[in-house]
Amino acid sequence: MASAELRIIRRRIASVSATRKITRAMELIAASRIVKAQQRVLQSRPYVSSLIEVISNVGRDAGGSGHLLSEVRDVSTVGIVVVSSDRGLAGAYNSNLIRMAERAIGHHTLEGRDTRLFVIGKKAQSYLRFRGYRIDQTFLGMTDRPNYGHARAVANLVIESYVSGEVDAVEVFYTDYRSVLYQIPTRVELLPVQPPTDADSREGRSVSYSYEPSAEEILSRILPRYVEAAIFGFLLESSASEHASRQRAMKAATDNAAELTKVLTRVANQARQAEITTEISEIVGGAEALMASER
Repeated sequence: MASAELRIIRRRIASVSATRKITRAMELIAASRIVKAQQRVLQSRPYVSSLIEVISNVGRDAGGSGHLLSEVRDVSTVGIVVVSSDRGLAGAYNSNLIRMAERAIGHHTLEGRDTRLFVIGKKAQSYLRFRGYRIDQTFLGMTDRPNYGHARAVANLVIESYVSGEVDAVEVFYTDYRSVLYQIPTRVELLPVQPPTDADSREGRSVSYSYEPSAEEILSRILPRYVEAAIFGFLLESSASEHASRQRAMKAATDNAAELTKVLTRVANQARQAEITTEISEIVGGAEALMASER
């Protein structure tokens, strides 16, 4: 009986050790990707900030001339973009974001608004489809290493849906990357593009431009680029957050595997000691029985 128990424990130790090697490798891969993802995030932020600054100044000089992407309407249908990941093993990265988006969907439903779902990543697709939500468009294979082409594809769909009147507003749910240890599920109203308030204008830099062609035409060209750049920024932030969450999750799994290996090794030693004790007792008992029979 003891030998069978010992074999089972040793098989568990081997299994846990193999799992530990896998989680350790995944931890190192995620850690190596965080650096590049973080650099891309930091490089993209000044570009988006500059676009917002230009839009603020050009929009002010355009004299309030309306553009389709800045047209405010009565909202009856909301487009919701959810940026999740294609792969799991990233801790609570996907679940926190998806629950936040699901609460927003429920809120819009209670307010009598319809929703259209544009989902990025397999995890959100699987969850929302399982829960019975109708998904209008899914984008897969772009969350690990997003590029500007991915952002343009999403932006074109979002802009087309907004301009055609299929949706009256667009909200984006993504994970904002603050540091390796700190990422925040975030909701952003992407469309309509909101003009800056007077307070925002005072806080920002006010620049006077000479326009060729007109400010209205320049604004019509800049706004689609802004939507693309904003979505690209969301993808980069989410990618960096995914790698950071996966690195932490795999480190925790590796540490737990190491601790479990120690516990199982201790139990195996105790089982082995019990087995040896049993064998010694049997030998001693057999020797005493033999001596008694010889008398």
